[in-house]
Amino acid sequence: MDQFEKAKVHAKKGLLEKIKIHLSKKRLPSPTDRKKFDHDFAISTSLHGVYNIAQNKNKARKVIWLSVVLGSVSLLVWQIYSRLLNYFTWPTTTSIEVQYVEKIEFPAVTFCNVNRFQTDAVAKFGIIFFLWDIVSKVLRLQEFSANTTASPEAFDFVTSHKNFSITDFVKSNGFYLNNTTLLNCEFFGIPCGPKDFKHIFTEYGNCFTFNHGENIQGKHKISVSGRGLNLLFNVNQEEFTDNPALGFMDSGIIFVIHSPKKEPQFDGLGLSSPVGMHARVTIRQLKTVHQEYPWGECNPNIKLQSFSSYSTYGCLKECKARHIEKQCGCLPFLLPGNGIECKLQKYFNCISPFLDYIELKGLCTMGTHNSSCPVSCEDTEYQTTVSYSTFPSQKALKFLSNKLNQSEEYIRENLVNIEINYSDLNYKITQQQKAVGVPELLADVGGQLGLFCGASMITIMEIIEYVFTNFYWIFIFFLLKILEMIQRTPPIQTV
Repeated sequence: MDQFEKAKVHAKKGLLEKIKIHLSKKRLPSPTDRKKFDHDFAISTSLHGVYNIAQNKNKARKVIWLSVVLGSVSLLVWQIYSRLLNYFTWPTTTSIEVQYVEKIEFPAVTFCNVNRFQTDAVAKFGIIFFLWDIVSKVLRLQEFSANTTASPEAFDFVTSHKNFSITDFVKSNGFYLNNTTLLNCEFFGIPCGPKDFKHIFTEYGNCFTFNHGENIQGKHKISVSGRGLNLLFNVNQEEFTDNPALGFMDSGIIFVIHSPKKEPQFDGLGLSSPVGMHARVTIRQLKTVHQEYPWGECNPNIKLQSFSSYSTYGCLKECKARHIEKQCGCLPFLLPGNGIECKLQKYFNCISPFLDYIELKGLCTMGTHNSSCPVSCEDTEYQTTVSYSTFPSQKALKFLSNKLNQSEEYIRENLVNIEINYSDLNYKITQQQKAVGVPELLADVGGQLGLFCGASMITIMEIIEYVFTNFYWIFIFFLLKILEMIQRTPPIQTV
């Protein structure tokens, strides 16, 4: 055992000796050589002012130049620090540009009757108002409500009608679009009809979208301002009704203008046109471009499974669908996805209370980059200006009364005329831009280096070479000293 320990010590000493001999071959400069090296650097460097410190024999001048150089370096450090501090606050600027074009895409428009259900169907199933309010809760953006309770009548209805399909009921007994409810349709002077609309469910029940992404009109662009979509609706108040206790006291058409690639959002965005009125809507396309984090709040990496383009509203619908399907084992038909459709009883027992839980816990949030649904990086909206006039005029009233074989009172109380046109063939782009990028930062830092010290990248390389050389000499010197100390240390004696 002693011989093994001695062999290890001998091998260790041999290795250290070899390292020491190798390092000894690297000749370290003498103090005189190091002083000459420092002096040569001072008189040859492109860093302004150092030459005057090294060459001046007059001590007063040397002190003055030393003060000037140290002051300039201090100001340089402060300026660079402030520039870096400003850069890492991720500042942005906003530019607004009006782009004129020869042709422009016409938006999608989704129309709904304010009175959602047929009167005959409601007479048989009066509970439908409350049921639809519970079902359509998945579409609304609302605050948490701890007092949401269902009426005993609703529970009794759900218990006794287990196979009741509210989807089929609303589709069959809600507002419909045919030649009796859509009396006239013209798009850019070309006749259109109910076949050009796509059925969609919203919180208003049956709604119909013109110029949806799947329709042929979505591929066309208009080239003349002042002309667009002209529609004449018959809301037929006697056939369709709603519950005034829930706030549905109006009659007319509610509609929302949106991008053909996106789903309509009525919550706070719908425009209304009452009966007996001609609503003239002039629109202007607004495009908004947001920067991604950290300059802005958008996240370009988020993709939606059920929608071709990202939108905050579409993302919220997918987020709710994902959580509800995981918790309740089914999927509300108003939300996107391919899961098993929820039975009506599930809305009371699981979906409705879980929606309150989602709001309370913030499982589906929007706005900031770290929320479930940040703002979209590019968004297209439509600024609207609406004006109204009485419809029809006294002379037109008689004409329509004879044409439709209806009384003048009926015409006044049921017809709605809606006209949607572009005001100009241009769109406004609001673009969020980086106020300071990497090239601007480097240019700013370079300008400060040149202003205060006359320095450049070559100067920085000179300083790095000078510092590295000195550190190399210091490292070799101390390493040789450590090896000498290790060799002088006597080996531990084993008893």
